[in-house]
Amino acid sequence: MAKPKKKSTVKAIAENRKARYDFSIDDTLEAGLILTGSEVKSLRNGKANIAESYASAENEGIWLINAHIPEYVQANRENHEPRRPRKLLLSKREIAKLSSAVQRDGMTLVPLKLYFNDRGIAKLQLALAKGKKNHDKRETERNRDWQRDKARLMRERG
Repeated sequence: MAKPKKKSTVKAIAENRKARYDFSIDDTLEAGLILTGSEVKSLRNGKANIAESYASAENEGIWLINAHIPEYVQANRENHEPRRPRKLLLSKREIAKLSSAVQRDGMTLVPLKLYFNDRGIAKLQLALAKGKKNHDKRETERNRDWQRDKARLMRERG
């Protein structure tokens, strides 16, 4: 007899909500992070910011740049630097794919969400995206407004 599957209890720590507005997202993938102990403790407090961060391909790896994980108060001299570059854990094939897409197609690596998975390991949802122009953003907003109005009209009619 098969055991029933557990529901995934993903606890989001930080989310980059503006990324979906500023970029058209082509592909997403999950990456691990190399963190120090005080960074993990700080993340468990739920205080992190990835709104202005990005990922770049350097030194045969992908690095998360400008993500803010505040210092953990109880970790006195063993504390970390809040905005230090953090290496992302990806396979060689994924690194090659992402770095070639960034160089060739003018794509950008944008972090979407920082969270703990079911096993309690910190993960980053990374997107391969292309920047939107202002007219594209206006069109997206117009479509969103139309969908909202259409849903309201359908509810009113029954």
